[in-house]
Amino acid sequence: MLLLKKLKGDGLSLPPRPAAKAVALAWLGGFLAIAVVALLADFLSVAMVLGSFGATCVLVFGYPDVPFSQPRNVIAGHFISSLTGLIFLAAFGPHWWSVALSVGTAIALMMLTRTVHPPAGSNPVIVFLTQPPWSFLLFPTLIGALLLVAVALLYNNATRDGRYPKYW
Repeated sequence: MLLLKKLKGDGLSLPPRPAAKAVALAWLGGFLAIAVVALLADFLSVAMVLGSFGATCVLVFGYPDVPFSQPRNVIAGHFISSLTGLIFLAAFGPHWWSVALSVGTAIALMMLTRTVHPPAGSNPVIVFLTQPPWSFLLFPTLIGALLLVAVALLYNNATRDGRYPKYW
């Protein structure tokens, strides 16, 4: 019965709607960041776009001040999670339990290293679905995350009063 009561939530009201300017700037930032990554991928004929990068854009352009959006978290979180997925795939094969172990381990490692980036939590799942080579760590994971952060650094500091990042 206590569990059912908890499922009702705390009854708080919704957070305030962001200003139209903030929404427009987040939209443009996400567009520019993915455009840069996708354009460079086309130019170099390499895979550089991960599905989780779209969620990264939500954070770095919509909520750039939160810890999950900081460059350290974006870059290291994606790298750690992809590496974890690749290790578990190589060690145990593509089983339901090994993908589950890899996601749980990626979460724990990000927490222990203070590099939690929620979108990166999907990287082990992406690894298990696509079964990429080890070069996946470089393209798209590391290079893509670095490009997203580079765009966020330039864009957020050019369009906002606050500073990005809050820390490295």
